Amino acid sequence: MKILVCISNVPDTTSKINFTEGDTKFDTNGVQFVINPNDEFGLTRAMWFKEKQGATIHVATVGGPAVEPTMRKALAIGADEAVRVNAEPTDALFVAQQLAEVVKNGSYDLIIAGRESIDYNGGMVPGMMSALLNFNFVNTCIGLEIEGNTATAFREIDGGKEKISTTLPLIIGGQKGLVEESDLRIPNMRGIMMARQKKLNVLEPIEANHGLEDIKYEKPAPKGAVKLVDADNISQLIDLLHNEAKVI
Repeated sequence: MKILVCISNVPDTTSKINFTEGDTKFDTNGVQFVINPNDEFGLTRAMWFKEKQGATIHVATVGGPAVEPTMRKALAIGADEAVRVNAEPTDALFVAQQLAEVVKNGSYDLIIAGRESIDYNGGMVPGMMSALLNFNFVNTCIGLEIEGNTATAFREIDGGKEKISTTLPLIIGGQKGLVEESDLRIPNMRGIMMARQKKLNVLEPIEANHGLEDIKYEKPAPKGAVKLVDADNISQLIDLLHNEAKVI
């Protein structure tokens, strides 16, 4: 089985976010970038298929040279080969078109993407890829088993989970539950050394549509001051909730 894991290079949630050029550009200075957590869950599950069923794992992303440390980390975790499409990931449609082209040229059986990235939280790329490729698609996937050409997937739905049986080739949008945080792999020294010798292919982007354009960024409004109410003063609390917060 040949697996492609799609990787997003996202800011660490502890990074301080700023914008430049009149709030039209994201300022990357001083920002630490990491593998998107939903993608890391997918990569860890792919490693299980590699160890248990002898699968081959490739990882792919869309981005400039600055994303290569993130791809090298994926290789150090255990991926066999990496692909970087040399273009800025301007919007979901553009990224989906580039990754779909990688899939077409790679003859992959299973494509694992994160349900969404933690930077823009668009949640569109896996579904767009399935439409472009006409592949089966399972979103919000929290469990996956492969036997031959048959896949059994579990997905999160309102109030529970759903079991689905489908066939390869398959695209999933994975999330926590596909593996747990305790299952995530930390690259060891041997993996880091081996990653330096693994192939990282750089491809030029194909002509593709750009569905969106960023016009301006804006930070959330600062939180208001906290008002403390004495535990015995229930009438004041009710008054504040009714007249100021307007929640009752």
